[in-house]
Amino acid sequence: MKVKIFDFEHEQDLEEALNKFFLEHPKMEIKNLNYQTSHFAINGEQIYSFSCLVLYK
Repeated sequence: MKVKIFDFEHEQDLEEALNKFFLEHPKMEIKNLNYQTSHFAINGEQIYSFSCLVLYK
């Protein structure tokens, strides 16, 4: 079993990274995907985090 974590500030970047990862590992058996979004402010600026944990074999 292996784990891969992706984390980006833009959802499109996460989507592109996941699609690339899946295409690069066509025989991978995905066991679970955990998707999470969060946001917070630093000096009045909104920061977003879009992340995904992939558990695979």
